[in-house]
Amino acid sequence: MHTANPRRGYILGLSAYICWGFIPLYFKTVSHYPAVEIIAQRVLWSAVLGSLLLLVWKHPGWWRELRDHPVRLAILVGSGSLIAANWLVYVWAINNDRLLEASLGYYINPLVNVLLGLLILGERLRRLQWLAVALAATGVLQQLWQVGSLPWVSLALALTFGFYGLIRKRAPVAALPGLVIETWLLVPLAAGWLLWHGDAVSAQPAFWSTGEALWLMAAGPITLVPLICFNAAARHLPYTTLGFLQYLAPTLVLLLAVNVYGEHLAPATLVTFIFIWAGLAVYSVDIWLNMRRRS
Repeated sequence: MHTANPRRGYILGLSAYICWGFIPLYFKTVSHYPAVEIIAQRVLWSAVLGSLLLLVWKHPGWWRELRDHPVRLAILVGSGSLIAANWLVYVWAINNDRLLEASLGYYINPLVNVLLGLLILGERLRRLQWLAVALAATGVLQQLWQVGSLPWVSLALALTFGFYGLIRKRAPVAALPGLVIETWLLVPLAAGWLLWHGDAVSAQPAFWSTGEALWLMAAGPITLVPLICFNAAARHLPYTTLGFLQYLAPTLVLLLAVNVYGEHLAPATLVTFIFIWAGLAVYSVDIWLNMRRRS
């Protein structure tokens, strides 16, 4: 069993979320490819790079532990499926100029994390934390009332990543080996899609002699670096705290959507953001007060 190191957890968590905040810049660059094709290449190159990292960054006995405990492998099948679904929805949203909805999804995600921590992990909430959850929930409900439909992109991103983080926090598998196994379990699906769609650009042998191929290969490190940081941070911080650190990523995505890509921020969406920002502020104040009490 490891000893929790909150300082390390905060550094790793912030690193992950800052990387994720700027990742739309990459996916906008390759947005002329279909979302499924991007995800297929993302899986393949993440698996390759992860395997190389595992050879250098030794984790003695990780394969033996998985072999002796097949339940852990089954857990990684579930977490790998969730992260693949999250990737697909996110890339589709970027390709279809719905970055604001993606940003809202990752603002909602802390609410999902808090509820999962409360209902499944037995973490207890203080009064200010309950107020933060209520404010965020009010924001989502008013969006439903004003627009008349659920923001499905936002909810899909929040739920898939919330349950992914929960599974990885509970799974007794180290961050890097777990990620490598997750991606390799997805490789047959990715390779199968490319074989089935032989007319895809990245399925042509000539494509890999062009400079454009390097952009798709870059999906490997762009994917693995923040995920490794996130999974390592999850082992050092309470899940509710980790969830509310993530406001950095959607804030950066929101700024990119409005200031760089010119997406329109509708009044109803702005009200939703305001409620969720208020919830994040209340929760941050609660964390600060609690840390002062302890010190």
